Amino acid sequence: QVQLVESGGGLVQAGGSLRLSCAVSGRIVSLSHTNWYRQIPGKQRELVATIFSGGSTNYANSVKGRFTISRDNAKNTVYLQMNSLKPEDTAVYYCNTYTSWGQGTQVTVSS
Repeated sequence: QVQLVESGGGLVQAGGSLRLSCAVSGRIVSLSHTNWYRQIPGKQRELVATIFSGGSTNYANSVKGRFTISRDNAKNTVYLQMNSLKPEDTAVYYCNTYTSWGQGTQVTVSS
């Protein structure tokens, strides 16, 4: 059974930075792709970033140049470094891999 635990969310001012972590257990995270999604209440979940098993990455246009997804294979953990945060980045962020989901971590960006 795959378990994902996100951490690193919080309250930050616009222009600030946060790093989210997704610790994976039960499977080797580098053998599959991993996604970060975000969701605002009442809206559909939005794909933010993906890291593929080979290490290549993909980003939503809204975060390109500001967010970086990375992976530490030794720790079986995926990260989302978020810089130049904007109020519109406020959401619950979820990690997803092997069809499993984490519990989410709240990110709030104040103006």
